[in-house]
Amino acid sequence: MKVAKEFHWEMGHRLSEHFGLCKNIHGHSYRMIVEFEGELDGQGMIIDFYDVEKIINPIIEKLDHAFMVNENDKDVIKFLEKMNSKSVIVDFESTVENISKYLLDEIGKSKLPPTVRKINVRVFETKDDYAEESKKTLATNMSAGA
Repeated sequence: MKVAKEFHWEMGHRLSEHFGLCKNIHGHSYRMIVEFEGELDGQGMIIDFYDVEKIINPIIEKLDHAFMVNENDKDVIKFLEKMNSKSVIVDFESTVENISKYLLDEIGKSKLPPTVRKINVRVFETKDDYAEESKKTLATNMSAGA
């Protein structure tokens, strides 16, 4: 069984090595649907939606109205510092594919209930374009080795 919750945030970025318009500073209204797949616990839940919000809201708050910038994009980092702007410095180009992987990794750092076997994130950069990534949880790996 799966449960899912949707999150929204505004974020700027640029693709410094891109050959087209995305090389320019711009932003998106991002939308993420996160799914938790697994078995029901004794109360009939995979994960409580309250716990989902406790895990994901701090991640989204870090990104919301921030500028995601590659650590190698020194000119933009200097500009953001000079403007005292909220930024998230990462070690990757901020494509929607890499943002999906980043979010999945951040979510995976949280303590999840043992009922959760798999996490899936679908991140929309526009209303029509998204990237999706999944991973099995530690609980899955532990049960596979048992």
